[in-house]
Amino acid sequence: MLNDVLPEFQKFLLERNIVPEKSVSFYAYWVNRFLSFFSNDNALELTLEIEKFLDNLRERENIADWQVQQAEESLRLYFDSFPQGSKIKANFGNAVAESDKDLFEVLDKTRQAIRIKHYSYRTERAYLEWINRFFVYLKDVKHKNIKAPELTSDEVRDFLSYLAVKRRVSSSTQNQAFNALLFLFNNVLNIRLTDLDKVVRAKRGLRLPVVLTEDEVKSLFDNVSNGNLLVLQLLYGAGLRLMELARLRVQDIDFNSELIFVRSGKQDKDRPTLLPAFVKDNLKRQLEKVKVLHDNDLAAGHGEVYMPFALERKYLNASRDWRWQYVFPAAKLSVDPRSGKIRRHHISEKSIQNTVKNAVKKAGIAKNATVHTLRHSFATHLLLNGTNIRQVQELLGHNNLETTMIYTHVMRDMSNAPNSPLDTLYKKTV
Repeated sequence: MLNDVLPEFQKFLLERNIVPEKSVSFYAYWVNRFLSFFSNDNALELTLEIEKFLDNLRERENIADWQVQQAEESLRLYFDSFPQGSKIKANFGNAVAESDKDLFEVLDKTRQAIRIKHYSYRTERAYLEWINRFFVYLKDVKHKNIKAPELTSDEVRDFLSYLAVKRRVSSSTQNQAFNALLFLFNNVLNIRLTDLDKVVRAKRGLRLPVVLTEDEVKSLFDNVSNGNLLVLQLLYGAGLRLMELARLRVQDIDFNSELIFVRSGKQDKDRPTLLPAFVKDNLKRQLEKVKVLHDNDLAAGHGEVYMPFALERKYLNASRDWRWQYVFPAAKLSVDPRSGKIRRHHISEKSIQNTVKNAVKKAGIAKNATVHTLRHSFATHLLLNGTNIRQVQELLGHNNLETTMIYTHVMRDMSNAPNSPLDTLYKKTV
């Protein structure tokens, strides 16, 4: 029975009051599943073992997304906050096989270097996964047992070519792998990479972005529940990337100037973008709800939010300040994967993606539309309405005008497409 699983962990969750009582036994169940899943003899790194476990749930058991999220949250609570789990995490490096000690040390040093440079947690996870795959490739494919200090450009070149030729990955995937290994060699191993121009590159042809018409955008909104509608309207109306929307804070909204300030966007840049007048009233009501939620968290001894970089040390107690709270907070408190503190995080990217996916399906839109499609549509519709392309470039936060120019191709296709000769032929016969 579920109630018999990890009773001490269940007691811990109940005492902390961060998980609904009805869910406590399920949180313990997921931890028990994970502890049975991984073996210390084969484990390389705890974070990666957790990722393998969650991937196994998604791909082989085909369970609901909310259950995967619950499993992930339970493991964070167990290993970052529960004393027994924290002890396992602290001693994990001593449990790996002797042959894998080198990789374990490399991953640990890489993580430290990434955090010193203030890279995002998403980047940290991606880089560690690629470094792990690189070592697995050397061991299982090339049958090489090379120590990290002995690595050369040859191994990197072979791995990147292997991804393109054998694994047939996309150019963006190959580039991510390259960036991860470049970080490893430059910042951890202090080895200079050379002759990488001989790498077989994954091919990338010209890809026009998927763009919705204005009628399709309206149809999409008509098929979204009220609780999620504001999120999608801001994605489209302000041209925000998914994580830019998720990470919006109360102080980033300027109602008087009708501006939204994006902080630490792509390439760690700040920029202003449009605050649509259409959503101002609904956005104010959203902030009122968040204020009530934040006050309740404070009363319960929580109310802390993640602070970027060293601001938490610079501004004491600012993490509990109202202006730093997320505009779209998560429904539940959670454990910060880096600090282990219990906080209210922002809305999950998966929930936003599922909202768009379900709305596209209900609206009957026969396009491969995703969250980013709303940003593409924002740019294209601005250009169709006569906005200067330089202004669009600034609102999108593009470094180069060439990146923004891609939308002019779509705009021409939507507005000035010539008549098909077939149509012309039959017009002449009528």
